[in-house]
Amino acid sequence: MTATNLQPADVFSNLEKDGGRSNFSWEAVEKRFKGYSENRVNMAYECADRHVVEGRGGKTALHFINEREEWKISYRELKERTDQLAAVLKKHGVKKGDFVFIFLPKHPDCHIAMLAAIKLGAVAGPLFEAFMTDAVRDRIGDCEGKFLITDSELLTRVPREELPHLTTVFLTDGKGEERDISLLEELQKPLDTSSVLEWVEVDHGLNIHYTSGSTGKPKGIIHAHRAMVQQYQTGRWVLDLNEDDVYWCTAHPGWVTGTVYGVFAPLLNGATVVIHGGRFSAEQWYETLEKTGVTVWYSAPTAFRMLKAEGDELPRKYDLSRLRHILSVGEPLNPEVIYWGADVLGLRIHDTWWMTETGAQLIVNLPSEVIKPGSMGRPFPGIEAAVLDDFGKELPRGALGHLAVKAPWPAIMKEVWQNEEKYKTYFPYENWYVSGDLAVMDEKGYLFFQGRSDDMINSSGERIGPFEVESKLIEHPAVAEAGVIGKPDPVRGEIVKAFIVLKKGFADTPELKEEVRKFVRSELAAHSAPREIEVVEELPKTKISGKILRRELKARELEKLSPGA
Repeated sequence: MTATNLQPADVFSNLEKDGGRSNFSWEAVEKRFKGYSENRVNMAYECADRHVVEGRGGKTALHFINEREEWKISYRELKERTDQLAAVLKKHGVKKGDFVFIFLPKHPDCHIAMLAAIKLGAVAGPLFEAFMTDAVRDRIGDCEGKFLITDSELLTRVPREELPHLTTVFLTDGKGEERDISLLEELQKPLDTSSVLEWVEVDHGLNIHYTSGSTGKPKGIIHAHRAMVQQYQTGRWVLDLNEDDVYWCTAHPGWVTGTVYGVFAPLLNGATVVIHGGRFSAEQWYETLEKTGVTVWYSAPTAFRMLKAEGDELPRKYDLSRLRHILSVGEPLNPEVIYWGADVLGLRIHDTWWMTETGAQLIVNLPSEVIKPGSMGRPFPGIEAAVLDDFGKELPRGALGHLAVKAPWPAIMKEVWQNEEKYKTYFPYENWYVSGDLAVMDEKGYLFFQGRSDDMINSSGERIGPFEVESKLIEHPAVAEAGVIGKPDPVRGEIVKAFIVLKKGFADTPELKEEVRKFVRSELAAHSAPREIEVVEELPKTKISGKILRRELKARELEKLSPGA
C-alpha cells in the first residue's frame, strides 16, 4: 500500500471545517461544570453523581468481564458505592489533601476506590497491579502515604516495615493482619453518606502518577481537578464519545492513560466503560470487543502489533460490527499498523500524543480530519504547538527540532511533588513546555515524531530521528522489528546503526543487509540509510509498554567500543 492519506469516512459535526480551532475557548467548556466559576468542583461528582442528578442513573457505567464472569454497574450504583466507600474512608481518618494509594487489579473496585477518595478531596494514587516491592515502596514512600486500598494478594508486595507513614490499610477481600480494615465488613455497617462529597478548588490536587526518565527515582506528577475541562472535551471530540457508546481503554489505571482515558474522560461523558480483567490474549481481546459491543477502543501500538502478528484471519471469526472508532497512545504509531487497521479491521487507527505531565491529549487525529500515516496528528483546538531549536527559537516547517507546547492548558500538571526544580526544567523557554520529543511539523500543521532528544542522531551535521528510520526499515518485507541508534564515529560524529529482527524465512546474509540499506536510502534519504546493520534475535524493550530501549542498544554498542571501561 502506497497511499499517504487515509480520508475520513464520517463528518464530525462537533467541529467546523477548520477543526473548530478559530472559535474554540476553554472558558466555554468550563461553563459545563457545576461550580467551576465559583471555584468549587469535584471530579467524582462529575463522573458519577451528576449523571444520577440529571436522570441517567439507570445507564450502565462499568461493564466488567474476564474469563470467569461478567457483570455491570449502573451510574446510580456507582454513585452509591463511591458514597459508601468514601464514608468508610472518612470514618478511618481520610480527609481533604491526603494521599490515598490504590493497589488493585483491573476491576471495578479500582475505579470505585479512586472516585471515593476523590469525593473526599483526597489525592488518588493508583498503582499498576504488576508493580513489585521496590516500585510500590518508592511511590508510597516518596509522599509519605498514610492510606492504602489493596487486596490480600497484592499486599504481600507492600514492604510495610519500610513505610513507617503507612498507618492504614483497607482490604477489598477482607483478609490480612488484625490491624487491617476489612472493607467487606465495614461496608455492611450503617454508614452516613450525607456529607462525603467535598467541594474543592479547581487547582486542588486530584491524582498522582509517577514518571521516570533515564536516571533518578520516579517523579510524582500531581494533577488538579481543573483537568476535567480538557479530559471531558478531548473525550468528546477525540475519543468521539457519546452517552450511548461502549468504550474500552485497555490500560490499567496505574498508568496515566488508564486513569485519564480509562476512568475520568469516559465517565465525564456518560459512556459505558468496559473493564477487562484478564491478561493479554488476542482471542480474549477480540472476544471482549464482541461480547461487550465495544464501539470506541483506545489501546497502544504494541498491542496492535501483537494483534497484527496473530494474523488477519483471527479477527474475522468475531463480530466486531459495532466497533466504529479506534485510537492509539503510548508510543508513535507505525504507518504499517494504520494500514493493517484499515485493511483488516476496516477502520483507521487514530494516533494521539500526550504525556503524564500534560494530563490530557495535546496532539491528535480528530475523526473528521485526514490521517497522515506516521503523523501524531495536529494540535487539539486551544493548544499551540511548535518545533523549537536548541535555543528556544521556532523552526520553519519541515525542520527537525524539539516538540514544545505553549502553556498553560487546563490539564497541565499542578506540580512535581516536592521538586520545584524538576518542574522548572520542563519550561526552559518562557511559557513553552518542552516535551523531550523530537518532531517535524509539515505545512498543514501535522507533527511527525522523530525520537527522544537523547536518541537524536547527528551525522555529518544532519539531524536524524531514529523513529522515522525504524518505520521505514519495517516496511521491508524481511524486517519484523527495528531499533536505530547513533554510533560514535571519528569522521562523521555519529553514523546510523540499525538492529533488526528478521521475519521467519529470511537469513542473515551480507546481501540482505545491503538490500535493506539500499531500500532505506531510496525510500527515505541517503543520510538516513544505516551504515551498519546488525541482525539480532530480539530487541530490548520495556516490560510493560513494549517500547524499544534504544538506550540499552547504545550502551551495548559503547561497551563494544570500550570494553572494560
